[in-house]
Amino acid sequence: MRTLLRLSNLSHLACIGVLACFAPAHADYPERPVRLIVPFPPGGGTEPISRLLAQKLSESLGQQFVIDNRPGAGTTIGVELAARATPDGYTLLLGSIANAISATLYRKVNFDLSRDFAPVTLLATTTGVLAVHPTLPVKTVKDFIALARSRPGEIAYASAGSGTPTHLQAELFSYLTQIKMNHVPYKGGAPAVLAVLSGEAALSFAALPSAISQIRAGKLRALAVTTAQRSPSTPDIPTLRESGVPGYEAETWYGLVASARTPANIITRLHTESHKALSTAQSRKRLDAMGMQVRLSTPAEYAAFTQSEIEKWRNVIKTAAIRAD
Repeated sequence: MRTLLRLSNLSHLACIGVLACFAPAHADYPERPVRLIVPFPPGGGTEPISRLLAQKLSESLGQQFVIDNRPGAGTTIGVELAARATPDGYTLLLGSIANAISATLYRKVNFDLSRDFAPVTLLATTTGVLAVHPTLPVKTVKDFIALARSRPGEIAYASAGSGTPTHLQAELFSYLTQIKMNHVPYKGGAPAVLAVLSGEAALSFAALPSAISQIRAGKLRALAVTTAQRSPSTPDIPTLRESGVPGYEAETWYGLVASARTPANIITRLHTESHKALSTAQSRKRLDAMGMQVRLSTPAEYAAFTQSEIEKWRNVIKTAAIRAD
């Protein structure tokens, strides 16, 4: 009888072992800290969304989500690093409009957005803002265009770097208004804003989160935003379309992506927890105060959106003959 019981117990344990082999992989994800690559320097337009997301995911998933800033080369350095990461969910990337731009702006990049990444969700959007130093003798976009036409190539604008959204937005503005400005690239959005504050440059098409506090303090003068509609965060600032630049529209967006072939259950969990983190009234209010609006999506919607943005900016780059400096 004892022998039969022992055999029964052994058989039961064997069944458990077999079932364990068929259990979903990575069911306890995450079991260690997760790296979130942000291909921008600290302090710029990505700061509000990256910090909030890392904080909320750390709280809900019980492991630290550590921000790893890897700026440079129009974000391609950080993106390439993420593309080469092991597809286990422990290295993620803060995706952005810069990815869609670099896909066609640069002759060669060592990654493919559709092949090398698994989209998780869109996170948030923001606008660019044409912000000038208060001593520049202009009050409106029309004033600025007139000034720039009287001084072709003399007015310097600061960008977050060649190939970044702030660079492309300024070049699109120059093309549509037929003016010529002098491009001065910096290593990130925050240094570009500081350049305008110090007078090194006259203006910047800054991401609103990078400049909003300086605008509210009166240290920068905002002439217009780049989106088709006014920003809910700064409803008193007109759009470039309203200000006499028909056809101008540029929106900056951010999303969360993982390496291609990351297990589906990990993508699903990150998607669910990211939506929970940003859907609260507190999160929305916090981002709105910093110039961002929450925009969530399914992975499929994010993939389709990225492709549409690649095509949009390919056409802009080709039509306006924009190049990376």
